[in-house]
Amino acid sequence: MTDDRPKVVEPTVRITSRTIGLANKVDAHESLVVSWINGRRRPSLFALVGLLLLIMIAPLTARRATDLLWYQEIGFQRVFLLKIAAQWALGLTSGIGSLLVLYVNGRVALRRMDLEEVPAFDHFRSGPRSRIAFLTRLATILATPASILFAILVAILAAAEWRAVVQFIYRSPFGVVDPVFGRDVAYYVFTLPIIEGVIDFTGLAILLTLLIVIPIYIARGEIGLRTWRLRIEPLAQVHLAVLGAFLVALYGLRSVFVDVPSLLQAPHRLLQGANYTDLLLGVWSLRAMGALAITVALVMLRGATRGRLVRTAGMSLIGYMTLGLLLLSIVPALYQRLVVQPNELAREAPQIRNHIVATRQAWGIDSVERRDFAAEQRLTKRDIEANQATIANVRLWDREPLLQTFGQLQAIRTYYDFEAIDDDRYMIGNELRQVLLSARELNSSALPTRSFINEHLTFTHGMGLTLGPSNQVTAEGLPVLWIKDLPPRSSVSIQVTRPQIYFGELSNDFVLAPTRQREFDYPSGQGDAAIYSSYGGRGGVSVASLGRRLLFALRFRSLNMLLSRDLTPQSRVLFHRNIRERAELALPFLRFDRDPYLVVTDSGRMKWILDAYTTTNRYPYAQRIPDGTNYMRNSVKVVIDAYDGDLQAYLADPRDPMIRTLARIYPGLLRPMSEMSADLRAHVRYPEDLFRAQKSLYAMFHMTDPETFYHREDLWQVPGTQRTDEREGFIRHIVMRLPGERDPEFILMRPFTPNQKDNLAAWMVARNDGANYGKLVAYQFPRQSLVFGPTQIVNRINQDTEVSRQVSLWDQRGSEVVRGELLVIPIEASLLYVQPLYLRSQGGKIPELKRVIVAHESRVVMDETLEAGLRRLFGDSAAPAVAATGAGLPISTPAATESTATGLSDLIRQAADHYERARAAQRTDDWTTYGVEMRRLGEVLQHLKTAREKPPARP
Repeated sequence: MTDDRPKVVEPTVRITSRTIGLANKVDAHESLVVSWINGRRRPSLFALVGLLLLIMIAPLTARRATDLLWYQEIGFQRVFLLKIAAQWALGLTSGIGSLLVLYVNGRVALRRMDLEEVPAFDHFRSGPRSRIAFLTRLATILATPASILFAILVAILAAAEWRAVVQFIYRSPFGVVDPVFGRDVAYYVFTLPIIEGVIDFTGLAILLTLLIVIPIYIARGEIGLRTWRLRIEPLAQVHLAVLGAFLVALYGLRSVFVDVPSLLQAPHRLLQGANYTDLLLGVWSLRAMGALAITVALVMLRGATRGRLVRTAGMSLIGYMTLGLLLLSIVPALYQRLVVQPNELAREAPQIRNHIVATRQAWGIDSVERRDFAAEQRLTKRDIEANQATIANVRLWDREPLLQTFGQLQAIRTYYDFEAIDDDRYMIGNELRQVLLSARELNSSALPTRSFINEHLTFTHGMGLTLGPSNQVTAEGLPVLWIKDLPPRSSVSIQVTRPQIYFGELSNDFVLAPTRQREFDYPSGQGDAAIYSSYGGRGGVSVASLGRRLLFALRFRSLNMLLSRDLTPQSRVLFHRNIRERAELALPFLRFDRDPYLVVTDSGRMKWILDAYTTTNRYPYAQRIPDGTNYMRNSVKVVIDAYDGDLQAYLADPRDPMIRTLARIYPGLLRPMSEMSADLRAHVRYPEDLFRAQKSLYAMFHMTDPETFYHREDLWQVPGTQRTDEREGFIRHIVMRLPGERDPEFILMRPFTPNQKDNLAAWMVARNDGANYGKLVAYQFPRQSLVFGPTQIVNRINQDTEVSRQVSLWDQRGSEVVRGELLVIPIEASLLYVQPLYLRSQGGKIPELKRVIVAHESRVVMDETLEAGLRRLFGDSAAPAVAATGAGLPISTPAATESTATGLSDLIRQAADHYERARAAQRTDDWTTYGVEMRRLGEVLQHLKTAREKPPARP
């Protein structure tokens, strides 16, 4: 009987030496991994890990410990300790919660199973089941470390959000509700970030869980390919479905509780915030997507219980995304284009009104006082005489040329430098005068020999400052200096009793003081001798103990600090000496103005004042500036002593809800302004960064009518400028008497021109003195008449034949003409324009003020002084009386009552200065400078001779 069944042909397996070799290699690698897993080489691994941790942790520990000592030094340890406590509390809470989620899900995926029941998917079919056992064992070992690593990642990310959590706990209401949902603005600033963070971090934990369990299921063979189709075992389907459902449900919750209120901050072409389409369709679409997300999650769970997770999840998610694209993108875009845009003004008018109101409230420009300024009056010499306080403070020195001049004339040594020029006002002889000043700081990078002793023990501080009036020049066209030289000498009532600068804008490295090494104070006038001093201030952290020296040696990576024998029990380490860095570390929850400024107190100490802001980017419907901020308040004034580094923070705007929240978080940290000394309060000024943002927004948001705003009918712009430095042109501090006011005051002003036009539209001022501090005033010109703007005046100046001829003549003689900023000076009901011209030799760094251009209405004149220009425009009695010290030279003196003796003393001092400069140039073989200085010496001597021969005036 024959067997008709088809015969099964068994495959022939050829075992060769190459096959055996490959198998041996695989077994060897697996054995190596297993040996590590079983702990045969763990001691050496632990030793290596321990060494690496020690190398990493020791510097970090030293930095934390020294940071605490620094915060204790300045009395702000609560800031440091609260940050550490909040970070650890939030990090541990988030990390432990994430670890539980990750570990539990990992153990569920690693449940016990019979290897005989493991499905042999295609990608495992070529390997033995022992391979699956090995991968399962490997996944079991790696799952726990992976869970810990991911939990640490979540903890670090969560700890970084500690400030938002603390502000939420201590939040204060704004007292303003949004126009759509009726919620207080504090909900968007403090609460909404917490809701968003909880949802996002929960979603992150689920994503990380999927990154752990999916590889486990693949390693165990429960996810794989069978006949090129993805197959998932039933228990794995249920597990993945639960995680996926949570993730989808979280996305739905985010749509409802985060995306819906965030519509009030959405950017659009016309406005910032929810537009008509958002309110009509966007809100309901997002809520519908939230409900649909919950439905999709339930469908995924149901599909997993029936073994159809892949198909069910795929179809439901595709449908969800398709519907989301339709509801959130296509339909709103079509509705906006076909329905809203043809009737845009009528549809968007309520939202535009909300946008205008919110922006004006958020930026504090809703309180701007608007005044009409006719600018039709023709100035007369009587008007000039009646505004001598304004004329006497017309600023003829720009910051850039003055900074160059200070650097060349008053740096004295290469290691001294002037970082910036500051504007301020002082009472000089019972008269409010505007001055320009700059600190003479030590630039350690310019030391001739850079060593540990030089950089950290000997050259430890800067020395004094240079200060002068904003509008006076010498016979050579150089600035008059009321405080100058080393040690600082003052010719006015401002005296500097503590000139050493240990904390400033340039200070950027640690110093040790006092030590056995003498500290360089300033060079002596005799040969190479120098004057030395020893630090006697309260600043710095003591390094008396060996433990502290070790900590700081680790922090600064300086073995010399540990080994140096120059340190004494009184030695202290002064670090974080840069005033901006110091303030930002002490008050990390604030943003600081870019321009700190120096003040000399009545007692002669030098102190820095920094303006600080509270900001947010979550104010509903408010316009954002380029960095995203849409709310700003100058709520804090910070004062730092230049000698001690003592830091005090004063509460400048207690009405700000954000600073009220911070004051609750840090009780006692912010002092009331009433505790600031009177001599410091006299120098408080309106901050430039805030004024810069406010004036840019006011150019558009002075229009409060939605229709006018929509058409941009009265849009203003900032006038163009020819400046090449980073500072914005036409924004000026100036001492002047505002129209309609009685006394002169220190103001910050900025002109506006109509959009794409050059004539003036308005000018805006921020007042700085007394009870008027912080008040903003906008003077608007008539829209029906022409008032020349800065660009038009500059064009008229360039077309003037006298100006053009003189500038061309100077440019052809190896010199460079530097044009100063054009000043727009309101006087009475008219405008006066002033522009200084500086002359600088090619390759030189000392600009000299040579001419002053004065313009009024259609007339332009140029003369050697402002006084001479005013005389030509308005007559001889128009300019203030001056004691001229040289005919035809750009010289101005403080007052008409200055005695002849004082004038002679100035000339003698100028002659001595020129003589010393000539001798210095001769020693360095600089014969060009020698010739210039000798020529100027001869001119001054001639003026001195004329002044001595002039008969005294009759009483």
